[in-house]
Amino acid sequence: MFRFFAVALTFVCLLLGSQISAAPTNEIVARQIGNLQCNVDRLSIVAGLAKTQKTLKGLTASDDATASSVQSVIDSISGAQGAIGVIGKALFTGATAPADARTQVQGNLTAAAGALSAISSTDATTAAGLKQALSELAGAATAGEGVVANCK
Repeated sequence: MFRFFAVALTFVCLLLGSQISAAPTNEIVARQIGNLQCNVDRLSIVAGLAKTQKTLKGLTASDDATASSVQSVIDSISGAQGAIGVIGKALFTGATAPADARTQVQGNLTAAAGALSAISSTDATTAAGLKQALSELAGAATAGEGVVANCK
């Protein structure tokens, strides 16, 4: 949870126009700070992943296989959050965000979506929670696509 707030604070600072003095060129500074839509997308992916993870942690799994699969999705989301944290730290310090961190975010989101889509449950409450988590994860992924499109 602390990581979420740290990354969110980083993006809020950037959203409010904090200057990054360590960046080598104006182009990198502009990309790092981003425009309004870029920063909305950044905040949306962070918030969306945290919300999805909270939903998944609140599920009462109807069987051990479901519980194990849900934990796998949670682990993939944590991996994406960790990579986003690396990107956020780079943005905050004025460094160029590592390209492999973006790849890690994408890979973890793809893994989470695939694993979550494959989970089914006969328990109505668990099934509804899985459906909600899938919708939340899709929203976070859409925000991630927005980051790629709008944060150049």
